[in-house]
Amino acid sequence: MSKQLEGKVALVTGGSSGIGLGAAKELAAQGARVFITGRRQAELDAAVAEIGPAATAVRADASVLADLDAVYAQIARTAGRLDILFANAGGGDMLPLGAITEEHFDRIFGTNVRGVLFTVQKALPLLTDGASVILTSSTTSIQGTAAFSVYSASKAAVRNFARSWALDLKDRGIRVNAISPGPVRTPGLGGLVPDESRQGLFDYLASQVPLGRLGEPGEIGKAVAFLASDAASFVNGIELFVDGGMAQI
Repeated sequence: MSKQLEGKVALVTGGSSGIGLGAAKELAAQGARVFITGRRQAELDAAVAEIGPAATAVRADASVLADLDAVYAQIARTAGRLDILFANAGGGDMLPLGAITEEHFDRIFGTNVRGVLFTVQKALPLLTDGASVILTSSTTSIQGTAAFSVYSASKAAVRNFARSWALDLKDRGIRVNAISPGPVRTPGLGGLVPDESRQGLFDYLASQVPLGRLGEPGEIGKAVAFLASDAASFVNGIELFVDGGMAQI
């Protein structure tokens, strides 16, 4: 069976769990050599074992610019180029407006906005002409969610990055797209509430999805692989919702 990403070099930030891991596994299955980053070495080691020999892990925090420099230095030494960048590292937690703190804002925007910006900027010397850049946004980019305003605003910013950078990079033929998952069964989603409330959260969110269930990381990974591939060669600047219809009704 042909592999649509054979010979490509990819980087997935936040690739040690959840959506990032699902995407890294799919990119590798489609033939790409995949570098992944994450903050915890044990999770990175487990992810590499799961992805297979095409994967290389680099411990890094995407919000720390020196860490990003080290990641790209390693890719430059060992691969010499980058064809696919999935700027996925991010996260957030819930606080209502009256409880938002400076720390809460700075932490979420530091990773989800500042980190994404410099992840892409610092990749530019390695990105090949015609490369694919994919940013993780969210259905919250277009929907209001109680007690989730800082995270939601950060993802709206990411969505505009895709629009603007598609113009900034047009002369190099680099496509920039955002992918916006709905509720996906990941540790990050479950971590929004105490352990005893997790299944209740999952059941509630599934009830809001027309397909009647949560998404799985591998399903998001398949959409990422599509945007990375030549099958999406005329797809640029979009927000691709992979949400079971949740934000479409």
